[in-house]
Amino acid sequence: MLDLKTSYMGLSLKNPLVVGSSSLTGHLAGVKKCAASGAGAIVLKSLFEEQIAAEAGQLGEYAEYSGHGEATDYLHRYGMELGPSEYVSLVRQAKQETDVPIIPSLNCLSEEKWLSYAAKLERAGADALELNVAWLPTSAKVTAAELEARYCKTLQLVKQQLSIPVAMKIGPYFTSFANLGDLLGRNRTQPPPFGVGWCGPASGEQKIVWHAADSLVLFNRFYQFDIDIDQLELTAGNPYSTSDELHTPLRWVSLLAGRLDSDLAVTSGVHNGADVIKALLAGATVTQLCSTLFQNGLEQVGRILEELTSWMERHGFKSLEDFRGRLSQEKSASPEQFERLQYIKLFVGVE
Repeated sequence: MLDLKTSYMGLSLKNPLVVGSSSLTGHLAGVKKCAASGAGAIVLKSLFEEQIAAEAGQLGEYAEYSGHGEATDYLHRYGMELGPSEYVSLVRQAKQETDVPIIPSLNCLSEEKWLSYAAKLERAGADALELNVAWLPTSAKVTAAELEARYCKTLQLVKQQLSIPVAMKIGPYFTSFANLGDLLGRNRTQPPPFGVGWCGPASGEQKIVWHAADSLVLFNRFYQFDIDIDQLELTAGNPYSTSDELHTPLRWVSLLAGRLDSDLAVTSGVHNGADVIKALLAGATVTQLCSTLFQNGLEQVGRILEELTSWMERHGFKSLEDFRGRLSQEKSASPEQFERLQYIKLFVGVE
């Protein structure tokens, strides 16, 4: 009998299919349907700081989110129908009425909101928390180092406060993603950068504490926009991903697998069983499904599981661990050439 079980951030999942954050998971009925579909875990629709501000009557500027797809979708299309109090209630109800891990998603700007709402979600019974971090720097005054420091500091502040696992969902657009992955995903033994991660008395020797993310979720998908050349205006681009978008997370998961303490979750471009198999071969712990569920219905979860088990039977694999990471750099016969070979193989025979 095939074993599809996996451990994700220390949580026991019956399979590696996680329903990603979207409007499908923004209400209890949707969460229950996702659980009934056979998914291994569910990430709730993100709670944004704008919603928190709106509930407090303090909604202000949100230009910084102009490139973030889920925020734009929530604010412009759906409005503020699910505020913070309802969100906390959703976590409690989802835990009571489903039997799969429930992972709320949080997207904030200020340290105060990150910390206060992370604590509320933990008290509500969340199994883990996904930090949906997607700061789009529109100012030329913001350096790459400053932006990376912001990601690291957010992770440290939240991890120091919570006892539940924390996932970090981020985008791919960094000067050196391998370096950022190392900062976020590895328990460090040297002094942490950017002045975060310290604890101890004000005087005397200080103890170094660096908290790694329990999972890196690769990658956050930014809002796609287009241009209407007849109306001479900006328009919304395709809101759904395609399997072609899987290539970027596959590359980085295959390079990072085995190097970090963190689990690795692949999102963006996971549409069918073949996509899930590729992600697992690269070294992913789980895959997140979103666009394919909108396009094919929640029945797609069962279809993907059937494709995965059929493939495993053909290749003689009894469990996910039999092949997970088999095509990662860590398990490559020539790891030092891994990055270059991926490039060369693409263009051999192409003039």
